Amino acid sequence: MTEATEALEVPLRETHAPPAPPHRVWTVALAGLGALLCALDIVVVSTALPALQADFGASLSELEWTINAYNLVFACLTLTGAALGDRFGRRRMYVTGLAVFTLASAAAGLAGDSGQLIAARVVQGAGAAVLLPLTLTLISEAFPAEKRGVAIGVWGGVTGLGVAAGPVLGGAVTEGLSWQWIFWLNVPLGLVMLPLAARKLTESFGPRPQLDIVGLVLAAVGLTGLAWAPVRAPEAGWGSVEVLATLAVGIAFVAAFLRWEHKGARYPMLRLAHFKDRRFSTANAAAFLGFASLIGALFMITQFFQTGLGYDPLEAGVRILVWTATPLLISPVAGALADRYGTRPFMLAGLLLQGIGLALLAWRVEPGVGYDSLVGPLIVAGVGISMVFPSVANAVTSAVPLGDAGVAAGVNNALRELGGVFGVAVAAAIFTTYGGYGSRTDFLDGCGPALWAAAGIAAVGAVVAVFAPSRAAAE
Repeated sequence: MTEATEALEVPLRETHAPPAPPHRVWTVALAGLGALLCALDIVVVSTALPALQADFGASLSELEWTINAYNLVFACLTLTGAALGDRFGRRRMYVTGLAVFTLASAAAGLAGDSGQLIAARVVQGAGAAVLLPLTLTLISEAFPAEKRGVAIGVWGGVTGLGVAAGPVLGGAVTEGLSWQWIFWLNVPLGLVMLPLAARKLTESFGPRPQLDIVGLVLAAVGLTGLAWAPVRAPEAGWGSVEVLATLAVGIAFVAAFLRWEHKGARYPMLRLAHFKDRRFSTANAAAFLGFASLIGALFMITQFFQTGLGYDPLEAGVRILVWTATPLLISPVAGALADRYGTRPFMLAGLLLQGIGLALLAWRVEPGVGYDSLVGPLIVAGVGISMVFPSVANAVTSAVPLGDAGVAAGVNNALRELGGVFGVAVAAAIFTTYGGYGSRTDFLDGCGPALWAAAGIAAVGAVVAVFAPSRAAAE
């Protein structure tokens, strides 16, 4: 049956014209590029921090917030972004999120002081929170379940490329041009993507006729509290009133959100029954733990190559590529194989390899270590996370009805981002317990234990993956 014939059989949505048949190549391309922009800006700023400090005379706290402002808003609003897409149209909100992200990138490039830059990063994070979950929803809508793994594998590879390219691109642009260009590069790409997305993507909606406003507020406040606590803990201390209070508020509001969704909401944004499905619950737990391990390790490894081994930002970024570029090669293959063999083997093997690779790397952290002895562990860890990216996303979206794919993707992305925030907090706490920045030796003393912790988190994720249903059981 041709796509044109299929389009004629799509029922009308109220008074709207029938949607155009999904153009799968365009959907994967635009969704992948949207994910690339979001992932890139999570890490690209890190290598530009010395230049920002020199230009603005920024304090350490201000430098931290140029990264944290984006990550916090991104993590806290991603569930809201998915719900908005379900209610007002996924294509429409994808375009809206992309426009906000592009404008905020221009504002960041024009920032005259650290306060303006942090404000622009807040808005940029809000745009990404709408944009990223809808990339996965658009793919889920365009592809049948039996072919979705390949498309999600490509999406996972491109997302991994964003993480991989961040340190390299940030170092190259900062050294060759100026730090402003790490934001200006988003603008032409966004301007090209906007009309293409408006024309080439197929509009779709979720099943809920109204927004769950109470649920949105409860979720946003709860996630903010849960994310704020680990972000502030390295500076304020885990035992401080600020951290304990915000953590308590976060837990209370998340509990209130879950109760509201279960008993109070007429049109709940999140069906708690989904968590009874082991595909959904284990995949989301694996996503949280996998990204806690990944981002916590990335936080330490980028510093290890500079402070511990003496490379400049660009040299460090290039050498780390053997780890961070593997998703571009492995994730599409893993996604295609997951369609055939199920997602559990790839979640389990991926998290095991990630943990083994990071453990081998932690074992190698010592004075005088050479780069050649680090390549093997980095590749092993990279292959592992490359298998986790697509298998987790595929398991989450396949576990729910198609109409709930948007919110399911939002939950998955929120947990991924929260995992990354907690991973950095754990790595930073362990690093400062065993070492510091006083000398290269002090740094190595703290870096090794922090990487052991990241390996341990991945191992816990592998234990969770054991409880995921087999392909036969899922079907």
